[in-house]
Amino acid sequence: MAATNSAAAPAQAKSKKLIVIGAVVALLVVVAAAVLLFTANKSHDDPYGDGEESSAKAVSVVPTFLPLENMVVNLADQGGDRFAQIGITLELQDEATATLIKQYMPSIRNGVLMLVSQRTADELLLREGKEKLAADILREVTRPLGMGATAAPAEEEGERPRRRGNAVRRVLFSSFIIQ
Repeated sequence: MAATNSAAAPAQAKSKKLIVIGAVVALLVVVAAAVLLFTANKSHDDPYGDGEESSAKAVSVVPTFLPLENMVVNLADQGGDRFAQIGITLELQDEATATLIKQYMPSIRNGVLMLVSQRTADELLLREGKEKLAADILREVTRPLGMGATAAPAEEEGERPRRRGNAVRRVLFSSFIIQ
């Protein structure tokens, strides 16, 4: 009987090894199928091109910054004795937008000066006032370019058709002094 038990032990060990190997192979097949399914779904998300290429473009796009000359503006306070010195930097999508903005700079500076001169010192001393001014400046910068902050189609007659997307990303204040 001892001989039969010793012969059965290696057979049981071999069958356990086969079960473990079979389970590992089955697990690898499931993982490979999941990876293939995931990558197939990812490529279907971008119907206009290769998903990897567009995500690489999104990661590699570095904004262009265009500083404007400092502006000194009289504020709309009673008595007219308050003024602000403001430094503005525009965050742009690319260098082509910077070139375009430079062409319209006199019009843009005029619009920004008009916006700031309508504000009071009390408004501009608050964070909310600065944020509202930045949003208004963004709208003013994009106006001569034919772009809107919301990139909606132009509705007024004589206005240039607006481009898709907004090439002017943000308005940043590099200095803000009120006296």
